[in-house]
Amino acid sequence: MSYKFYQNKACEYFPCHPVEGEEKFNCLFCYCPLYLLKKDCGGNFRYSHNIKDCSFCLIPHGEKGYDYIMSKMEEVMKRSAE
Repeated sequence: MSYKFYQNKACEYFPCHPVEGEEKFNCLFCYCPLYLLKKDCGGNFRYSHNIKDCSFCLIPHGEKGYDYIMSKMEEVMKRSAE
């Protein structure tokens, strides 16, 4: 289980999103590997000046974030090879 969760309370941005219950905030995917999936990532994002803004998305930081991201990694690998 420990490989699915990491927390860096020493980070100046911790937590980088407003949340309830910081003790469950997962920093493992500080940079979301699903960003390159654009609209197909499944997260709560918006576009601002043609730039994807993921600041409202908590998928990578939630309790089931690891499993969700891993379920999409085959698509990430496929697209990154294009």
